[in-house]
Amino acid sequence: MTAAVAAPSARPPVSTINPVALKLGYAGLAPFVIGALLSMVVRDDAHPFVVLGLAAYSTVILSLLGGIHWGLAMCATAPDPGRYVWAVVPSLVAAVAVLMPAYAGLVIDGIMLVACYLVDRKTYPRHGLSGWLTLRFRLTVMAALACFLGAASA
Repeated sequence: MTAAVAAPSARPPVSTINPVALKLGYAGLAPFVIGALLSMVVRDDAHPFVVLGLAAYSTVILSLLGGIHWGLAMCATAPDPGRYVWAVVPSLVAAVAVLMPAYAGLVIDGIMLVACYLVDRKTYPRHGLSGWLTLRFRLTVMAALACFLGAASA
């Protein structure tokens, strides 16, 4: 993914996050936090359902994070083909991880959440989206931690 190929659309940089988006972002952590907490306290017979729920939600979020890159590629005047490739990687990895035992799959989800953030750190500034990185960092830390705690409880 070279910068010479990717031509971001001309839009002003985002310096503030819409308050609704901010609240929804933090609200989106609830399934992660609740899933991680429940994974440590539920009875053994309920545990597989809790960690599966956490893994399934991680799959949804990872697909969303990939979809953002698909949208960025669609809006670019000369899209980098690598952006489309990266856009499907998180959902493909998560689809495999959700089928694995929780102790392994949730670790993969946590690592993939961090990987998505690291890619976003490089990509967002080129599209005038640097203002989202603080929120992305906070959400990533909490979501990845929840996945790692869920994996540890398995």
